[in-house]
Amino acid sequence: MFERELSFGIEFVPNEPASKIGYMAKLAEDSGFDTVWITDHYNNRDVYSTLTLLSLLTNKVRLGTGVTNPYTRSPAITASSIASIDEISGGRAVLGIGPGDKATFDAMGIAWERPLSQVKNSASAIRSLLKRERLSEGGFNGAQMAFKARDIPIFIGAQGPKMLELAGQIGDGVLINASHPEDFKFAVPLVRVGAEKAGRDPQDVEISAYASFSADKDRAKAVDAARVVVAFIVAGSPENVLERHGIGQDEAFAISASISKGDFGAVMAGVTERMIEAFSICGTPQDCRARVDELLQTGVTQVVAGSPVGPNKDRSIKLIGREIVSRYR
Repeated sequence: MFERELSFGIEFVPNEPASKIGYMAKLAEDSGFDTVWITDHYNNRDVYSTLTLLSLLTNKVRLGTGVTNPYTRSPAITASSIASIDEISGGRAVLGIGPGDKATFDAMGIAWERPLSQVKNSASAIRSLLKRERLSEGGFNGAQMAFKARDIPIFIGAQGPKMLELAGQIGDGVLINASHPEDFKFAVPLVRVGAEKAGRDPQDVEISAYASFSADKDRAKAVDAARVVVAFIVAGSPENVLERHGIGQDEAFAISASISKGDFGAVMAGVTERMIEAFSICGTPQDCRARVDELLQTGVTQVVAGSPVGPNKDRSIKLIGREIVSRYR
């Protein structure tokens, strides 16, 4: 088991004005969260513009991409962008990078090829560029940063076995989209194997549960808020993950079909209690603490409160800070 003190992160999707995200990030900082992660999708506000504003509105939380990818931006551009955020924030930047979502790239007309190699090579190139080293391999022809940056921590977004091992080999941390201890009993040993293969101490790799999170004093309200997010997780989960949680492929297909039709009444009705249990940290603060305790036993060292956070985001941020985060300090 890993012996690192538990930290808490929170995810914000910049589908609202940056000023609103900035307000919520400051609220999260004041509520005791350690890291703010901003998602990177082409159809929302730009991740680095958002992180720039957050750098000016917050004082101590780490600020990261949750997560960017090696396809939509060159590693050289990513290195420059995250180094700029680090400079503006006073050394608080962290880079989350992963293979991304094939369906998104298909919509953008971008080929999703060799994800493992792309993530590995990009992380290596970014680290070299941050040191102001000149790159002349891996497709580069003399690229070099004009300024030297800090050695910014790199977290690898990972789910599959090979990417989890890679995260252990090269990452300062790993961001795992999961909420249930059974998923981490599968994932954490793979991260550990990767670290040991690379001659690293597994305890040097921060294990993050990037979880769908919904907290409210009223459990039913928390569950209702989580249903749509859980539905999309179920629809996108591979068969082996569904089997791990006793969820039938036919149930997942039915939800996926309802999503495709835009029938969100059927989507909500199709999400079972088993699905909520498997794919979210959800309920009252006491319910959520019980799940966090279980995750701690698997080696998790950071819990990220991902979408939806709760039925009322402002109120839920304060509630999580007061009734959950503070209990682990």
